[in-house]
Amino acid sequence: MTTRQILENAKAAKLSAMLLDTNTKNDALLCMADKLIEHTDKILSANAVDVEKAKGIISDVMIDRLSLSKERIAAMAQGIRDVASLPDPVGQVIERVERENGLIIEKTSVPIGVTAIIYESRPNVTSDAAALSLKSGNVCVLRGGKEAYNSAKAIVDALREALAECGLSENLVNLISDTTRQSATELMTAVGYVDLLIPRGGAGLINACLENAKVPCIQTGTGICHIFVDESADFEMALNIIENAKTSRPSVCNAAESLLVHKNIAKDFLPLVKERLIDNRKENPVELRCDEKAYEILGTKKASEADFDTEFLDYILAVSVTENVRSAIEHIALHSTGHSESIITKSEENAKIFTAAVDSSSVYVNASTRFTDGGEFGLGCEMGISTQKLHARGPMGLRELNAYKYIIKGNGQVR
Repeated sequence: MTTRQILENAKAAKLSAMLLDTNTKNDALLCMADKLIEHTDKILSANAVDVEKAKGIISDVMIDRLSLSKERIAAMAQGIRDVASLPDPVGQVIERVERENGLIIEKTSVPIGVTAIIYESRPNVTSDAAALSLKSGNVCVLRGGKEAYNSAKAIVDALREALAECGLSENLVNLISDTTRQSATELMTAVGYVDLLIPRGGAGLINACLENAKVPCIQTGTGICHIFVDESADFEMALNIIENAKTSRPSVCNAAESLLVHKNIAKDFLPLVKERLIDNRKENPVELRCDEKAYEILGTKKASEADFDTEFLDYILAVSVTENVRSAIEHIALHSTGHSESIITKSEENAKIFTAAVDSSSVYVNASTRFTDGGEFGLGCEMGISTQKLHARGPMGLRELNAYKYIIKGNGQVR
């Protein structure tokens, strides 16, 4: 089926999606979760094909991002169930005003319509996007990367089977079979068919969408996330947070890519970072790329100018020594992509300055950046992490997939 035919089917299904009641949507979501579990073997077989084809082409870290297991599929199913348990955003009255002439004006949450998601090699995005779209009253058009196509198709087959068993249109969830640039371009320019485009991937994909899209587009994903260790920081806490933020899953957008350390503690603290991330790690030691001051202390590897503007998605960490909290904020303003930043400090004043001045979608005090995630934020799962400021910012859940309209109720008023 061509991309245009899929878009036509999605547009035709839009009205039925908008009119679904909460119970119907929740029943379908629970059935979708069950079907994922039921199709586990098929999904794993398809994923094995993708992983085998990707070996030698993408890094081992990205292979992990692509790989599925029974546990990961079970987590995907639980994410769908979590979405089913959340309040339905459709029809919620955001604001209500009664005018002197008797008109009642209600600002009401409504579905956006057809949401298109272009994403790369994370199969779990397939089920997350489908679940959030259905619960928020939208139709989704999914366009995954070629590396994960077989996995995505097996997942979508299970989800569409669930929809059919519930008496709903399979076209509420759609997968583009063309994984070339042509299909991505068609989605970017599908005026009249796509109401919202969400690119979820690396800088190249996001920039291509922002430069070429003729449909509304949300900037998501790229994460050059910083951790600033202030002079008053608890060293053990800071080391635990840095290790988690960098190494627990380096291939994701909320992993730390840059470490900033206050100059007054750098000589004592940086050797401990090296010990934790390099000397004590038998597998996957972290490569520390240091600015001049950090290199004088550690002598590991000198950073290039580009390193502080790179989303490594690997066991690599750029390291810089800063004068104080304000210079750390200035560094972040210069190099951040607006995703997630963290300060490790005992100073309430510095924490207040940092959270007020750092202009990112998620700003942490004494916690890992790895929590920037729809599930961790109580959203069930997420459509992506918006790094822009209009309409949606941070993890995008159900509310961010709804727009609003004004519903005005009268009893014969004229102007």
